[in-house]
Amino acid sequence: MAKFQNKNNNGMNLKKQMGQFPNEKRKIYFSTLPNYTNGKFQNILPTPALLEGESMTKLLLQTLCKIENVTPKSPIPFVTTDLKNLKPEDDVLVWFGHSSYFLQIDGKKILVDPVFSGNASPMPGSVKAFQGSDHYKPEDMPDIDYLLISHDHWDHLDYSTVQTLKDKVGKVICGLGTGQHFEYWGWETEKVIEKNWWESIDLADGFTVTLTPARHFSGRLLNRNISLWTSFVLKTPSKKLFLGGDSGYGNHFTEIGEKYGPFDLAVMECGQYNEKWPYIHSLPEQIIQEVQELKAKNFIPVHNSKFKLAQHPWYEPLELVSKYAEENSIPVTHPIIGEKVNLNELGAITWKKWWEELM
Repeated sequence: MAKFQNKNNNGMNLKKQMGQFPNEKRKIYFSTLPNYTNGKFQNILPTPALLEGESMTKLLLQTLCKIENVTPKSPIPFVTTDLKNLKPEDDVLVWFGHSSYFLQIDGKKILVDPVFSGNASPMPGSVKAFQGSDHYKPEDMPDIDYLLISHDHWDHLDYSTVQTLKDKVGKVICGLGTGQHFEYWGWETEKVIEKNWWESIDLADGFTVTLTPARHFSGRLLNRNISLWTSFVLKTPSKKLFLGGDSGYGNHFTEIGEKYGPFDLAVMECGQYNEKWPYIHSLPEQIIQEVQELKAKNFIPVHNSKFKLAQHPWYEPLELVSKYAEENSIPVTHPIIGEKVNLNELGAITWKKWWEELM
């Protein structure tokens, strides 16, 4: 009986984690939008999941081939930073591996796509964090003014993490439809702000967040694209930052750069790519072009060093993008997990290529 109840509880928990489809009120509004057609959000450019001529069956068979170094042989290094006792005047970014990072800037605390459960899948143990990469937990976080969620994929919106953080978060900012998940999970409606691309939110005190396009997709269930995927432009009293969500290359980078650049720093999703699916995740050489089109003075490559979601060596995104950045004289920031990045001294530091010691 106890075993049956445990199985039943696991099923209920999985159902809860899945989130919820947008309600009728949302869908009626979405249907009035130019980037929503036939019940789904649309990319600016046609965006097939796979390269023309490729099949999912063929791709799955290729994943059975043994590839070296897709996971690190040694623990990923990390630094322990006391986020609750930062100096109020510190303007810093702290990366937690993959796409999770914390910003304290001009007195505000912002958390982006936190995944602290050690897992990037609804099935426990199926996509586990690399050893050493899962040091930070929800209890290490200070009170958060703004929680930004780029889209609802499991490796960006983690149910157990956000639920544990609920009482620490002032406001959630996300794309249209993603707010339905939070409401289903018991968050107060007034705490959740969901917007479309090119819409801005005035957060007062000189802070503005604008949702900007990305070339990707969404979905926690079999139905794709019922909620919006997004990147963000964060304007503070002293800085302009581009906070990229998952994205393949597209003309939206030039448009964002022309409308909102130049940027002091761009956070770029770099990793979990494959030449067989080039439209939904950028390849390392494309990241450089994107940074240039954004008019970013510096960039940090994320979406790597925590989860194996593609068949490339785990260190390859950092190795290649740092090489291409050097060849193009573009400053690049690549801290160890937990290391403080001083946003006021971005150009003054030469970052150690920490992954080389684990290759």
